[in-house]
Amino acid sequence: METKLKPANSIRPIVRVAQAPASTSIEPMQAGLGTLIPSPPSAIVYCEGNFAKIDGKTANGLVRHSEVYRILSIIDSTHSGQDSGLVLEDAANDIPIFENLDTAIADQVAIPDTLIYGMAPSTGRLSLEHRSVILQAISLGMNIVSGLHEFLSDDAEIANAASEHGVSIRDIRKPKPSKDLKLFDGSVADVDALRIAVLGTDCAIGKRTTATVLAAVLNAKGIKTVLVGTGQTGLMQGAKYGVAMDAVPSQFCCGELEVAIVAASEAENPDVILIEGQGALSHPAFCTSAFILRGSQPDAVILQHAPKRTHRCDFPNLPMPTPESEIALIEAFADTKVIGVTLNHEGMSEAEITEAITSQSQKLGIPVTDALSRPTAHLLAMIIAAYPGLQENVPAAAV
Repeated sequence: METKLKPANSIRPIVRVAQAPASTSIEPMQAGLGTLIPSPPSAIVYCEGNFAKIDGKTANGLVRHSEVYRILSIIDSTHSGQDSGLVLEDAANDIPIFENLDTAIADQVAIPDTLIYGMAPSTGRLSLEHRSVILQAISLGMNIVSGLHEFLSDDAEIANAASEHGVSIRDIRKPKPSKDLKLFDGSVADVDALRIAVLGTDCAIGKRTTATVLAAVLNAKGIKTVLVGTGQTGLMQGAKYGVAMDAVPSQFCCGELEVAIVAASEAENPDVILIEGQGALSHPAFCTSAFILRGSQPDAVILQHAPKRTHRCDFPNLPMPTPESEIALIEAFADTKVIGVTLNHEGMSEAEITEAITSQSQKLGIPVTDALSRPTAHLLAMIIAAYPGLQENVPAAAV
């Protein structure tokens, strides 16, 4: 019998009995006597001048989490010789930072499989300096992965070099042919899993990171969860389902996201589907949040906010919205409810984080936490507070 769950503040009923987390398949490698072991391709991430900054969010994300690639090192001459984990969040991860591609490769016993372009510049374009690094990597036999709006596979010089050296170019943002794109048809309403969108008050504010942490903690608790990616970094990290929405023609954005969510539901039979947010609904430069809300029809929303950020990143003349104003806009725009706020603690001391969590929680009347600086149990509690039935369905062995 299907179990229906009622949230604490009546959003919509959900979800099925929890199952074990799904694994991500990777091309196997022979390991003696017929034994198969996972063999993710090795990768160097190029992030010159931008690691641990907003425009380096792809590299930042891959250092924190990657299911598809084995990240060997980062290239950024401004942090050369340092541990990327210590630079990013004061926790060593043994992924070193090198000055250039030559020194990064010299650290390895063999040429790595892949060079990942780890930046997301506002222009979405490749500079001349960066082009030379891409061509150097190709000449060494490395495959290229890029999340730029400028598709490297369409660039004659780069494509010809790749063909000459027998390497591949993976343009994460390159959409399917228009004949294969789908319009929204309402089938997402038939998805039984609880759908939670992780939105934010700005771009590059930590929505994907919070969604990744939340997916891990829910799965660890026996609440089967699938994360649907909506941007280039999430797809590079290994989101099994998703689409780079800002590269899809607007008419098909809602439909393509719907297709990904329905596919995740049918293939994985999850209890929860998390949808990675993009930009902000209130941000005048981006419309992706609107498509995410329309295409996913989320039962609930978690809002990511950076209390110390005074203006939108890359837009110094656009002041940041308050959590209150963003929540009001989201709930007016869609048939959903914001069930919690998560913080990006950039520029904040421990005392400031604690004060912000306390004050925002009191002001908003909903749970507030920080996915990175506070125990993940707080993030889990945020979900259980809204959907206590999720915990009731967890097998006893997982509690």
